[in-house]
Amino acid sequence: MRRLLLRTRAALRDAFRPVTEAVVGGIAVGLLRTVRYFDPDRTANFTAAVARAIGPWLPEHKIGRANLKAAFPEKSDAEIETILTGVWDNLGRVAAEFAHLDHIWDLSPDRTDFGRIEVAPDTTAKFEAIRDDGKGALIFACHLANWELPALAGPVFGVKSAALYRRPNIAAIDHAIHSIRAVNMGTMIPTTHEAPLLLAQALQDGVHVGMLVDQFFTRGVNVTFFGRTTRANPLLARLARQVDVPIYGVRVVRLPGNRFRGEISDEVKPVRDAEGKVDIQGTMQAVTSVIEGWVREHPEQWLWLHRRWRTH
Repeated sequence: MRRLLLRTRAALRDAFRPVTEAVVGGIAVGLLRTVRYFDPDRTANFTAAVARAIGPWLPEHKIGRANLKAAFPEKSDAEIETILTGVWDNLGRVAAEFAHLDHIWDLSPDRTDFGRIEVAPDTTAKFEAIRDDGKGALIFACHLANWELPALAGPVFGVKSAALYRRPNIAAIDHAIHSIRAVNMGTMIPTTHEAPLLLAQALQDGVHVGMLVDQFFTRGVNVTFFGRTTRANPLLARLARQVDVPIYGVRVVRLPGNRFRGEISDEVKPVRDAEGKVDIQGTMQAVTSVIEGWVREHPEQWLWLHRRWRTH
């Protein structure tokens, strides 16, 4: 009887899935379009306040607290809660800012020292150098501040770019998000089984390929992050072994007044084995160490709410 009930429930779920996805997709797309009619700063301030109020009541808050206590054992409970408040504030702002990606990014090569987005002079020079070196590059980023913005940096400086992204399951949401991201993010490559081949070909064609690399990956390689072992997606290092291109990190840091600062790291040299080949684990550790440094500088802007440290 129990087996029959389970089968019936599964059949009903499958039967109603198209309708459910259509409804959810329609609501999500409607919200995205509606948010675009409102001032981005006021909307971000509002959603940040809502996230700060609701966040502590969600189970993710406990995950974030446990992560922070393990990462910063020297910090007091009050300091941990202050960081968590910042985490929720940042997440609320990201939600509102997503609908305005093509509006809030006001950086241009001839105007990089004022406006909503700023970059340091050495960052401009680095982007121009990788643009003119005649080869592709691997660009990594992490879930810091607004993690959608790093993908917008390269095209501003004329850098031929592509970004790896995870496609939402609901088609309507996927189309809406893709249209927003595609405005000025370069080529968008979804995380399908063909992605590694497409990314490798892009690198060989001189494209600069960007990806987020700071989430737990079940089939990943072991790396140390804040003194604890976790697993990192080895795709970036495997691509570096397959196509000899430089590796850089890009981050966008949130500033007061709904402003941001974009930065690109120095080249991150891959670790090589005795035969001179790129060592996958060692290279991902080098990348992870850069990210840890970024997060230590601005812990309230990183997404501590997911299970970064786990065994499966």
